[in-house]
Amino acid sequence: MAARAADGTDAADRDVPDVPDGVRPPAEPPRAVTLDHVLGARKILSGVVRTTPLEGSRHLSGLIGAPVHLKCENLQRTGSFKVRGAYTRIAALAREERAAGVVAASAGNHAQGVALAAALLGVRATVFMPVSAPLPKIAATRSYGAGVRLCGQGLDEALSAARQHARRTGAVLVHPFDHPDVVAGQGTVGLEILEQCPEVRTIVVAMGGGGLAAGTAVAVKALRPDVRIVGVQAAGAAAYPPSLAAGRPVTLAEPVTMADGILVGRPGAVPFALVRELVDEVRTVSEDALARALLLCLERAKMVVEPAGAAPVAALLAEPDSFEGPLVAVLSGGNVDPLLLQRVLRHGMAAAGRYLSLSVRLTDRPGALAALLEVLSAADANVLDVGHVRTDPRLGLTEAEVELHLETKGHAHCAAVREALRAAGYRVTA
Repeated sequence: MAARAADGTDAADRDVPDVPDGVRPPAEPPRAVTLDHVLGARKILSGVVRTTPLEGSRHLSGLIGAPVHLKCENLQRTGSFKVRGAYTRIAALAREERAAGVVAASAGNHAQGVALAAALLGVRATVFMPVSAPLPKIAATRSYGAGVRLCGQGLDEALSAARQHARRTGAVLVHPFDHPDVVAGQGTVGLEILEQCPEVRTIVVAMGGGGLAAGTAVAVKALRPDVRIVGVQAAGAAAYPPSLAAGRPVTLAEPVTMADGILVGRPGAVPFALVRELVDEVRTVSEDALARALLLCLERAKMVVEPAGAAPVAALLAEPDSFEGPLVAVLSGGNVDPLLLQRVLRHGMAAAGRYLSLSVRLTDRPGALAALLEVLSAADANVLDVGHVRTDPRLGLTEAEVELHLETKGHAHCAAVREALRAAGYRVTA
């Protein structure tokens, strides 16, 4: 077990401050995680976590020209891989540490993992969550028996509050990614992949703080050093590329992404060292790519995933020719807020050309709108919403502008609808 600091937290759980380039930080190097640690975690987790299924994807296989499999951690207990690391960490605590309880900070998935793990081990748990955390994740965390306290706007503020709670009460901080036991627990995903797909050549995994990617890489590279490990971050919260370039964890000023599961502004010291050594490449994906990937998982794989869980699929969609198969993409979580899912689906459908918004100017006379709708009907565009503007000063005295939201069948159909309107004499302004 890692050494305890004077403030009641493990040394691996404390933030390592940024230091100027060329200056070595005074902190001790993080403890390594080895294959033996991962194998030990697997014994601890036996009978506790599911061996999640590996499902083939014909659609993605066709895109990259080689077999693609989805590792369905969205079907894990609590809906994500996080319970693996949380249970491994808490199970390793001494009796007196368990008696003091545990505390965690999370936007949702780690919270649920800690809550369930603590309940199974008979340990009191307190979880600090951002006030913006999705309501279903808050409710699920409470349902597993943990006390939930809402604090701050993001994970960093919640984590600071959790550390203060640990200092006040003596509770053990269960960090979401920056601890060897947590990384070892997440590494059991890699062991399962090798057993389920021994011919695998590439594994693609989402990255926030880096615990899952680091643990997977430890297990896989020890047994199959030829397998390529690719980490994927949301472009708006990609702390690993600048950190790897600097040779140390650095902090993003304002990380932003809808993928709350990987919304982390600074890599953990423990996973960073392992990622730098063992992960072959880190890629970034846009919000549009995440939305398209989530939509594809629903439509083609019949899998409900959250945006973070869809990040590996987003990377495949962005550059399908750049991956070697057979390939395994890890769907890391499925705990998506229904309201976010609704917005993401609409955004994803728009990005895929399934929605079209435009404005059309026409003569303001009886029957003009009906004639416009006839053109759209002939073009096989389904009208979802219509707005009629007559008072805009940019319009002529006899003009009206119609704002249309249409359901379409893809980018080619969108172009055909626009062309049909122009051919009918309409001025399309947006």
